[in-house]
Amino acid sequence: MKRFLLLLFAASLALDAGAQPLNLPKKIMRERSYVRFVTKQMNVPVEGQFRSFDGKVSFDPVAPAATIAEFTVDTGSIDLHNEEGETEAKRKLWLDVPGFPTAKFVTKSVKALGNNRFEATGTLTLKGTSVDVVAPFTVTDANLLRTVDGQFPLKRLRFKVGEAQWSDTDTVADEVLVRFRFTVPIT
Repeated sequence: MKRFLLLLFAASLALDAGAQPLNLPKKIMRERSYVRFVTKQMNVPVEGQFRSFDGKVSFDPVAPAATIAEFTVDTGSIDLHNEEGETEAKRKLWLDVPGFPTAKFVTKSVKALGNNRFEATGTLTLKGTSVDVVAPFTVTDANLLRTVDGQFPLKRLRFKVGEAQWSDTDTVADEVLVRFRFTVPIT
C-alpha cells in the first residue's frame, strides 16, 4: 500500500510538471488583429496602419490586475496607401526606421471599468523614447476567441516623430489616434 501511494504521488508530480499554467501569454492571431492610426495633415484626416506586428497576452477579465501583455510593431511596415508618403514616413525625421525598426508597448497595469470595459496603462517606446500611455479597451468573447478593441491618443512630438520642418502642427497635427484590435484563442 505504501508503494502504491508513493507511485501515485510520483505520478501526480509528473502530471503537474507537464501541466501548463493557465496564465501563460498567448500569441495574438495576426490575421484577426490590426494596428491602425488616424492623424490630420492640413486638417484633413489621414488613415494608416502597420502591416506587421506581433504580441502576446495573458488576460483574465475576472482578474485584470494579473494581465501580462507585450506588443511590437515593425515601423517599416507602415501603410498609408501612398508610396511617397510611406517613403517619407520611414525617414529619419519621422519614424527613422533604420535607427528604430520597432515600436513596443508593455503593460504595467490593467483595471476593470465595468461592462467588459477595461483600461491598460503601459509604456510605449517609439523612436527611442518611452512614454506611459493609457489605453481604454473592450473585451468580447465568442467562438473560443477573445477580441480586445481599443484606442488611445498619442502626441507624436513627444516621440520626436516629425522633427524639424515637420514639427509645425498646422501642417501635421500633433495628436495621433491609435486604434487596435487583438484576438487570442481562449483555452
